[in-house]
Amino acid sequence: MNGKERTLAILKRQKTDRIGLYEHFWSDTHKAWAQEGHIKAGQSLEDLFGYDIQEAWSLNLTADLDFVPKVIAETENTITTLDGNGATLKTYKHHDTTPEHIGYLVEDRAGWDKHIKPKLTLSPRRVHFEGYRQAKAAAKAAGRAFFVSGVNVFEAMHPVCGHINMLMGMAEDPDWVADMANTYAQLITGLHEILFDQEGPPDGVWYYEDMGFKDKPFMSPRMYHDLIQPAHAATIAHAHQRGLPVIMHSCGFVEPLLGGMVDAGIDCLQVIEVKAGMDLLKLNRAFGDRIAFMGGIDVRTLYTNDRTIINRELVSKLPEMMQTHNYFVHSDHSIPKTVHFDTYRYFVDRAMELGRY
Repeated sequence: MNGKERTLAILKRQKTDRIGLYEHFWSDTHKAWAQEGHIKAGQSLEDLFGYDIQEAWSLNLTADLDFVPKVIAETENTITTLDGNGATLKTYKHHDTTPEHIGYLVEDRAGWDKHIKPKLTLSPRRVHFEGYRQAKAAAKAAGRAFFVSGVNVFEAMHPVCGHINMLMGMAEDPDWVADMANTYAQLITGLHEILFDQEGPPDGVWYYEDMGFKDKPFMSPRMYHDLIQPAHAATIAHAHQRGLPVIMHSCGFVEPLLGGMVDAGIDCLQVIEVKAGMDLLKLNRAFGDRIAFMGGIDVRTLYTNDRTIINRELVSKLPEMMQTHNYFVHSDHSIPKTVHFDTYRYFVDRAMELGRY
């Protein structure tokens, strides 16, 4: 089987020759490994490790497409900028991390209606056609499954108002949050229509929605059901109408939301973060007859660069996951540069040895 055949079969929980394989990395990991001579110029990680999937991040949901980001402050280690969503964010220059949220132009419904919603127009300017075209061709040539990637509504909303304002809005002005979610759902599906009509459809859609932190989701299951799930259902149904499976990523503890996510139609949950409280085997026992899983391998075992520890982690999870034919091996978070190249190479090779039927 090639990567595309294997991926689509696993997402349907059908028997394959082996488990699936994919991974995400921090950008400085790729840089470090290339400087060490492990990655040749122009060589992709998909080719190097034989991944089954390739992605293309193809939509730009920034509110003001014409806004040029402004540097507000800069130090030796950080840079603070104002972006086209009216958000002021601090990022670190020397390592990858989530930006620090400094402030937002939009704090409530009035700000949303005035500054953001009117700018969220359906326009081809928001679509990266060339990157999509190139990634699709590369995936086809390599026999990989090709997924168009991007945020869904939760990850689209908080960049314009911040997590605190958004989550307070869920409690105090739920109609505002529902309007934001529906607006972004319509924008995302409309842009996919433009993209697919011009360049042809992908093999699937991959949505990123970080809806949890350690031990808790950002919202209650009821709030998810009332405010986010309808938009998820709409975007997922749009993909399913074209015959495209949907993978949904969420860092953090989202177990209480997973039933609603499954009801919304997801075909696969990724990334199943162990240190946040997620338990791959527990979730598979509860939902493995309805969805596939990708991830759930504790990346902290790779931090050790100790093959005995890594092997123990793989042996503790892969045999059971193989029984349901619905699993892609993947760490539970992006691989940092502290993981040695040879360590990651061992991780892949050992997983493929254990994961062959």
